[in-house]
Parts: sequence; C-alpha cells; structure tokens
Amino acid sequence: KSFLNHTAFLSCSFPNSQKIGLQDLRVFWQKGADEVVHEVYYGHEKHDNLSPKYVNRTKMDTDKWTLQLLNAGIVDEGVYKCIVQHIDKGSPKLIHSAESLLHIIANYSQPEIEWLHDGELKPKEYLNLSCSSSGGYPEPKQMSWLISYENKTQSFIHHMDVSQDALTKLYKVTSKLDILVPTNTPTNISCLLHLGEQLGSLVSVPLGI
Repeated sequence: KSFLNHTAFLSCSFPNSQKIGLQDLRVFWQKGADEVVHEVYYGHEKHDNLSPKYVNRTKMDTDKWTLQLLNAGIVDEGVYKCIVQHIDKGSPKLIHSAESLLHIIANYSQPEIEWLHDGELKPKEYLNLSCSSSGGYPEPKQMSWLISYENKTQSFIHHMDVSQDALTKLYKVTSKLDILVPTNTPTNISCLLHLGEQLGSLVSVPLGI
C-alpha cells in the first residue's frame, strides 16, 4: 500500500544466495505484459525499453532489492513483476521472479454534517440531514449514522451516494438522514465513514440538538 503522490516500495524478494554481482545480472520490473518500469543491465540502468510514464520515476535499492516508484498515482495500481536473469556464457537465464500488488490510498476529509432544513425546528417534524466526505480512495465500504440520547445510542445505515472524479479518480460520498425531531431530550447525531478493516473509520463532529 502507498499513499497517493508518495513513494511506493515494490519488493523483489531476491535472496541472491550465490552473491552474484549486479554486473552479471539483468534485473527488470514490468507491469502487465508490455510495460517496462525499470531495467538494470550489467549493473547499469537502461532506459531504452522503459514505458514513457515511468521515465525518471524509479530508483532501485540494490541492498534491499526493492524498487521505489516516485509520486505514485491511482493509475499506477496493479501487479508488478520483478525478473532477475543471470548473464553467464550466452543467453540470460531466469533465476528469480516475484510479484508485488500495489494499492493506492488517499485520505478522505472528515465527514461533515449539513442541515437540509430552513426555519425553526418543531417537535414531531422531520429533520433532514446530509453527511459528506471527499477526496479519498479507494471507495469506502459504507456510511452510518449514530444517534445518542439519554444513555442510548442507535445506529442507522442509509444509502450512500458515491461519485468519482473523472480526472483525479478520487471519490466523494454522501448519505442523507430523515428523523423525527426529538422532544425534550438532548440528542447528539454523528456520522461515520467506514473505510474497511485496515483503514478504520472517520467520524464527524457531533451535531447537538
């Protein structure tokens, strides 16, 4: 995983137990079947075969056998293959290959609750709220509402509208809530954006009624 516009690290996991020097190896990373991301040939970087979008965006750490992909974007997501060939007496022989799967993460804004309501709130009327968060990636799992009053908290999951920016590929999500105006009971309403197991959740500033 890598954050958007940060450096991604793709591991080759090459043990090199024979301690073969780079000058006797051809090492290259490729994405898909035909995009060459980085190539080291006889110990020197070779740029002839590189896909244009990776030019000046990669560095190889020869101690750790990892590739640094600079300024990683959402279009860079996917499977990368590292291939190591030994150049010894004739044609290169494949001695190692490994795959890395790259996921990009972009932070969502803190969810924000908005009143979709004009005028004074009256008991037994419906309160219309919306909650939005934007600028994130990947698409979140769901949005839920928490309504707390006295010693009780209720959770509601409503439909989440999702839109994706055609250019940046970042998502904006919105959920709406209609509830009866609480009577004589102080109530706090919060909105939670669930991003998945590893990324956790984001919560809005509570709205007090």
